[in-house]
Amino acid sequence: MGARTGWAAVARLGQAHWFFGNLYEAVVDMPRLLADARPNRPPGLLTAGSPLRYYAPAGPVTVVATAVALVRSGGDRRDVATAGLGTLVAAALTGYLVKTVNLRLLRDDEPLTEAERRQLITTWHRGNLLRLVALAVAASALRRATRRQTA
Repeated sequence: MGARTGWAAVARLGQAHWFFGNLYEAVVDMPRLLADARPNRPPGLLTAGSPLRYYAPAGPVTVVATAVALVRSGGDRRDVATAGLGTLVAAALTGYLVKTVNLRLLRDDEPLTEAERRQLITTWHRGNLLRLVALAVAASALRRATRRQTA
């Protein structure tokens, strides 16, 4: 496996991890689980149940590997741009959700009203759905952009 195909493989693996991890979180309703667990666990970004524990190591690797794979791909510019933009949108949505939802659920120890709880959960699910779409688009475009490397 050459360096170019290695970067593409790491990028695809990272994007699959990101997509399926967020799909799993949606299916099990992770923000609701975090909200329910708040009274029983100490506040903190790296405490038990925090998604940061499994995304922090993989996130930067995925973004860098995707960028390098796209730069080296020699693929169609539209596919490269679509994959890059989709990855950036997914990263921006992740940042938004961490700031608006995860920090409140994981770090704060102030009690949530039922209205706040519902709003945080709804915000997360809507943002996560958009993130999943962005990741699917990015992964598809990445596959097309790097196809020549693995053929």
